[in-house]
Amino acid sequence: MEFVLLIFLPILAAFFVPMLFKRIKVIHTGWFVLFVPLTLFIYYIGYIGITMNGGTAVSELSWIPSLGISFVSYIDGLSLLFTLLITGIGALVVLYSIFYLDKNREKLNNFYVYLLIFMSAMLGVVQSDNVISLYLFWELTSISSFLLIGYWNTRDRSRFGALKSMMITVFGGLMMLGGFVLLSIMGGTYSIRELIANSSTFIGHEFFILALVLILIGAFTKSAQFPFYIWLPDAMEAPTPVSAYLHSATMVKAGLYLVARLTPLFAVSEVWVWLVTGIGLLTLFWGSVFAVKQTDLKAILAFSTVSQLGLIMSLLGAGAIAYHSDDPIFKFAIFAAIFHLINHAVFKGSLFMIAGIVDHETGTRDIRKLGGLMSIMPISFTVAFIGSMSMAGLPPFGGFLSKELFLQSMLAIRSFDLFNFGTWGILFPIIAWIASVFTFIYSFYFVVKTFMGKKKKEALPITPHEAPLGMLIAPVILASLVVAIFFIPNLVGKLLVKPAVVAIQSGLYKHPSEVDIHVSAWHGFDSPELWMTITLIAVGTILFITMARWKNLYDIQPHYFSLNALYDSVMVLSESGMNKLSRFYMTGLIRSYLIYMFVFIVSITTATLFIRDAFKLDMSSMAPISVFGVMTAFILVSAVCMILFAKTRLAAIIALGAVGYSVALFFIIFKAPDLALTQLVIETVSVALFLLAFQRLPKLKDHGESKGLRVGNLIVAAAVGITVTLVALSAHSQKFIPSISRYYKETVATEAGGGNIVNVILVDYRGFDTLFEIAVLAIAGIGVIAMIRLRQNRKENTNENK
Repeated sequence: MEFVLLIFLPILAAFFVPMLFKRIKVIHTGWFVLFVPLTLFIYYIGYIGITMNGGTAVSELSWIPSLGISFVSYIDGLSLLFTLLITGIGALVVLYSIFYLDKNREKLNNFYVYLLIFMSAMLGVVQSDNVISLYLFWELTSISSFLLIGYWNTRDRSRFGALKSMMITVFGGLMMLGGFVLLSIMGGTYSIRELIANSSTFIGHEFFILALVLILIGAFTKSAQFPFYIWLPDAMEAPTPVSAYLHSATMVKAGLYLVARLTPLFAVSEVWVWLVTGIGLLTLFWGSVFAVKQTDLKAILAFSTVSQLGLIMSLLGAGAIAYHSDDPIFKFAIFAAIFHLINHAVFKGSLFMIAGIVDHETGTRDIRKLGGLMSIMPISFTVAFIGSMSMAGLPPFGGFLSKELFLQSMLAIRSFDLFNFGTWGILFPIIAWIASVFTFIYSFYFVVKTFMGKKKKEALPITPHEAPLGMLIAPVILASLVVAIFFIPNLVGKLLVKPAVVAIQSGLYKHPSEVDIHVSAWHGFDSPELWMTITLIAVGTILFITMARWKNLYDIQPHYFSLNALYDSVMVLSESGMNKLSRFYMTGLIRSYLIYMFVFIVSITTATLFIRDAFKLDMSSMAPISVFGVMTAFILVSAVCMILFAKTRLAAIIALGAVGYSVALFFIIFKAPDLALTQLVIETVSVALFLLAFQRLPKLKDHGESKGLRVGNLIVAAAVGITVTLVALSAHSQKFIPSISRYYKETVATEAGGGNIVNVILVDYRGFDTLFEIAVLAIAGIGVIAMIRLRQNRKENTNENK
């Protein structure tokens, strides 16, 4: 079996969810859904042995072969790591949701359909080798996350958060698509592997930096980097299982994956190194500082996610320096990034689940109303403590190890003298240290203010109690992994991290065994990162204890002077501006709309003719004009003028028929009897229909048109006529590509089995076009019948009321 099909397994399973939800009420639908990520996780574990030995696996499903576009599932160390996170944590999230979401009150059919679609989309993103299919899955993550965030669609904040996330991430996705297109133009392929292999051939290309920036915009919006992070806190309105899944192991990690995957391609550029490292560090600082300001548990975790994503992004940028420096510490930076990515997935997943448990069992997430829950919810407290201490970077938890590697990397940048890092490099460890202090503060803030201190039972909507066992299984498993990673970091490194490092730094390593990195918790008293840790703990403890005295500093910044306020203003101005614009041109007159379209068509067409120097006139191959042609043309022009100056509807209909019959005469003169017969039939039917509806047609009115408006209409009409004539003459006078008529002549009998070329073109060569035209007419007919029936029913109801 082609394992590329496994990407679509969750979407396929989604088709059965509504039926299971409707037919099997006794069993929670989540139990059926759990089978999907669990099966995929077990299956993909089998690839660890392959990637650990430096191997890869490729599976392809043809999509648009003529354009070189296909679904290519490429599994190496990097894609396998993300795949295991998506399926493994996905299984735990589904298990958690079974006990979190009530099967009798929630629309589980919608929830699990959205979740499975999202799972497929994420698998497609991390396994796609084709940039076009990657973009398809990328945007599918935005759409499915929009549905998940807005799952409780009766809440204003849910709808607002869903729209905000989609607006920002889809904008970034479009920018990324532009970068992908430029890459494919430079490299001549859509394959990521081939682009990386041939990157040296287009590094100096004029589109290289533009493609780099566009792709980074896509990555930054998806991974909530500054200034695009503002969608992430509002996305917390989603159900907690969604928050735990999207913001610990999946959606926000997509941007990190993209940066990691394309590092071998763009790392040679100083723009890449500066942007990825600088924006990552700024995001880390910004998120950690503002996490302390929040009072909602999930909001605290949202800003902490922003800061942690910035930390990983900055490490990926520091790791790109390894392509310019022999200092081994920059190779360690990529290892640290992947290692912390794993740590963040497990501790953040557990913390989100605990936030959901607290909300579920106390009725609130407001940290000002919480406190003293440690004795009431001891298991939840233990999990929260483990996750928070790992997030703070304290031993003996996995986050401590990756945090030490992060500080080492930032310290090393001080001595890097390329790309002007020698001047600004000193700021990197300073910013990293300050951000780590605030990381320590918000980690303690989350766990201490919630579970310690004085109990506030009177402020809680419901009586607090420990969560049921089923809801605790998933966070306990994740918390256990947090502790285990600290004691077996090198086993995790050997199985998962080193193969991923080889995939990212393919120009530096050829095999995971070459990644000579040994993780240890102790480096001696002479290690600078140890003293940075000690000082940040000391300063962080003091600031945490005195938080009540300095927290008011956050109030200095007015709300209107923020990125959220800027987003709101842009949306409001856009909406009001578009309303004013639409009211300006939406006059209700079809004539006005036609004028807009005609002016646009004339402008674009004539501009294209001028730019392409397409004004050619060659009459050597034209047929001679006969007397009959001149007479017919005179009749045609006269009939058109009669329509324009007709005072009655009947005169206009007769003149319109004369126009159609004149065109039929032209077909006869130019020896096209089939076209003439078709034109005669169409024109006869059209005139007959007009005459049948004559009594129902409104009288001709001038709609109060001024003389100037009529002159304007005349100019537009003349411009359209001249433009069409120029295009026809230009097309006749020059042939950029061979005419397709020869192909029709040669294949009409052999391929289509017909004798009448016009009929064969309509039925066979343009079969789909004709089919869709018939479908449109059928839909219009159904609509007319529905309107007639509705009118009849309304009359009957009126008569009954009388």
